[in-house]
Amino acid sequence: MLPFIRSDLAQLTTYKADPEGSERPPTQGRVDRLDTNECPYDLPPDLKRSLSDLYQTQIEANRYPNGDHRALKQAIAAYASEALAGDLDAQWISVGNGSDELIRSVLMATCLGGEGSVLVAQPTFSMYAILAKTLGIPVVSVNRTPSFAIDLAAAQQALTAPHHPPIRVVFVVHPNSPTANPLTSSEVEWLESLPEEVLVVVDEAYFEFSQQTLIAQVLQRPNWMILRTFSKAFRLAAHRVGYGVAHPEIITTLEKLRLPYNLTALSLAAAELAMDHRHRLLEAIPGLLTERDNLLMQIKSLPHLKVWPSAANFIYAQAQTLAQSEQIHQAMQQQGTSIRFTGGGLRITVGSPPENQRTWERLRQLMPSC
Repeated sequence: MLPFIRSDLAQLTTYKADPEGSERPPTQGRVDRLDTNECPYDLPPDLKRSLSDLYQTQIEANRYPNGDHRALKQAIAAYASEALAGDLDAQWISVGNGSDELIRSVLMATCLGGEGSVLVAQPTFSMYAILAKTLGIPVVSVNRTPSFAIDLAAAQQALTAPHHPPIRVVFVVHPNSPTANPLTSSEVEWLESLPEEVLVVVDEAYFEFSQQTLIAQVLQRPNWMILRTFSKAFRLAAHRVGYGVAHPEIITTLEKLRLPYNLTALSLAAAELAMDHRHRLLEAIPGLLTERDNLLMQIKSLPHLKVWPSAANFIYAQAQTLAQSEQIHQAMQQQGTSIRFTGGGLRITVGSPPENQRTWERLRQLMPSC
């Protein structure tokens, strides 16, 4: 290892957004990419043409993009306010290069320099721990119950136990990834009980599918933050746009840490276009949820595969053993369905009807041999 590189980074592994082999086509046919929880549908052709026209006529490639994101922030604030009794404005919104950038900024704002550590309940979205470790921030992990709720007794014990540095941030996903379960009332009550010196970050990446939100908490609690993304329901994974909703003092701090021009002009235009046409884009959600429920019932009928209820656009299942789950993952990949092996189980994104049909047929054929 080169002498000027931090020694602790030798223990980290590179995050693989695409599982090994997912770029390679199967022996026959195409790969159904059901491993990253994307929407299976591209933007409608006319909206893609509109975006292309914007690039051709309004975006100057030799100029930097808008740096303050004001128009997008105002559009997001109006959208987020639909779930609230009152209205938000742009000062409650921060926009990032995906939610990952916002997570990293939160960590930098709260824990860097030995000032704090973070608490997560495993399994959950892996980037909380990965980003913390890249910054040299300690991660305190607790387990989940058989239903994948947070082990609240363990979480409370971890929070109150003497830590150096103290826990400054608790990350939760609502509904959780990879297990697809929303927060329970007991979990929400526990989060509400946390002291004001702990920042509660609720990641609502799958809000449009679950229609469950805790965004009203940010108006009442200055130590709460909601994260959301354009990568899932709004079909903009290629553009990498995420946003956070929080007390203006948190937002001001995050803006100090944000890199200038962190979003391209085309990504900004795409997100603004999605906000303008959000009702049309979200019309696909009921059909996806119907597909999810049908696929879930089909998988549930397989005798050696356990599946849990889902409040998101993906399904979580486990075989009888860890080795069997991994075997199914590899066999599905070989047959042309790319799913995610994570947390000891299989996370299967809900795709288009033909993709879901192929998923079911391949799983059904595989199970007797696994």
